[in-house]
Amino acid sequence: MLRRPEMVLIDVDGTLVDSVPDLAFCVDEMMVRLGREPHGEARVRDWVGNGVERLVRRALVGQLEGEPDEADFERAYPIFLELYADNTARRSCLYAGVREGLDYLRGQGYKVGCVTNKAARFTEPLLKTLGIYDEFGIVVSGDTLTVKKPDPGPLLHAAAHFGVEPAASLMLGDSRSDVTAARAAGFQVVCMSYGYNHGEDIRAYRPDAVIDSMAELPNLI
Repeated sequence: MLRRPEMVLIDVDGTLVDSVPDLAFCVDEMMVRLGREPHGEARVRDWVGNGVERLVRRALVGQLEGEPDEADFERAYPIFLELYADNTARRSCLYAGVREGLDYLRGQGYKVGCVTNKAARFTEPLLKTLGIYDEFGIVVSGDTLTVKKPDPGPLLHAAAHFGVEPAASLMLGDSRSDVTAARAAGFQVVCMSYGYNHGEDIRAYRPDAVIDSMAELPNLI
């Protein structure tokens, strides 16, 4: 059991939403338009988690680390953005247990916010299409501030919005970035076992707890 928080902030990709099917479609279509071989969903899944700009760069070099030629990126990035604007939520879906978890948090009176590195132009339509946008008292996207996770700024911004102290706050995420941001902000942090962490077991980064479904939240807080 964790300390009962006053506020819970929740990540999007890999926590609330399996967005890889749409992202992989856009990556592969971008590669085809560039005259290159597509990568396939399994490879793209390991590259997701640090925003779409980083994803495009990884797709161009075909690996997690490294930088593409800047001219290649400048050509590819607008193609991806155009594709993703039309394919933000065509194939994406909520993970099992998300609705039950959100219902529990609302029923218990928690202040609930969303903090993601995904740009607002993609975050808001995705959450609205999947029917959960109104669950959140604040949505902090990757371009809401000048910093994003793993910087603690977005988490502290949401805490200030709700008037909640960091020590009374919980971050629910899936990646090293979420753990790093939460620790720097002074939050408790819980991670999902199924998320996007570049193929690494999230337990290696020592969150306060790891769960398989948001439906498990009543047993945790």
